[in-house]
Amino acid sequence: MTVTPAETKVLSENQRIANELRNTLGNAGVLSLNFIGSPGAGKTAFLERTLALLAAGTRTAVLTGDIQTENDANRLARYGYPVRQITTAGACHLDARMVERHLQGWNLDDLDLLLIENVGNLVCPTSFDLGEDAKIVVLSVCEGEDKPLKYPGIFRKAELMILNKADLLPYVPFQPALAMEYARQIHPGIAILQTSAVTGVGFEAWLDWLGARLDAKRAAMNETAAAVTGSGAATR
Repeated sequence: MTVTPAETKVLSENQRIANELRNTLGNAGVLSLNFIGSPGAGKTAFLERTLALLAAGTRTAVLTGDIQTENDANRLARYGYPVRQITTAGACHLDARMVERHLQGWNLDDLDLLLIENVGNLVCPTSFDLGEDAKIVVLSVCEGEDKPLKYPGIFRKAELMILNKADLLPYVPFQPALAMEYARQIHPGIAILQTSAVTGVGFEAWLDWLGARLDAKRAAMNETAAAVTGSGAATR
């Protein structure tokens, strides 16, 4: 696919802002995750279950993107965490500027985790870095097993695939093993979890994955702080 000069300029500016966001969030020790999936893949329900199960004291905020309405923000806000809706008014993806703008007023030093629910789309959001630590692709069993082959970009960039709505497997002609095989053809190292926001299946493994990433983020921040302190002591 040919990228026009205008598109190159837009993506370059987005990358600049995303890099600044990544540095800002990293300095505050905030783990940022970007959830991407088709409309109806169950991203919001997955996040609802996640917020309900988070360990006490996990300081979390949520940004959720949609073309119109604040429905998802209203659903997620019921769990007591700060939530902001990003309404794109037609844009099929979030971009770094939108995230930067909607983070204003939040004290990042008071957060451990930022969850970003992107606009429902497997194509456009893939190209736009939001300063996240990881992209997570959500694929439901109501979709085709060949989605990784049809939309390879997001499966290539995602660290984790959530195979969602597993409670519907008895009722739909979906082969999980085939979907996983296709995903690993595109990205051999992708982690895969099978989940259901309705029954809670797979959420213990998801919370383990999330906890490990939070621990790694804190360790990296502590190492950076120790290096800065040591460097300051050495110059005195």
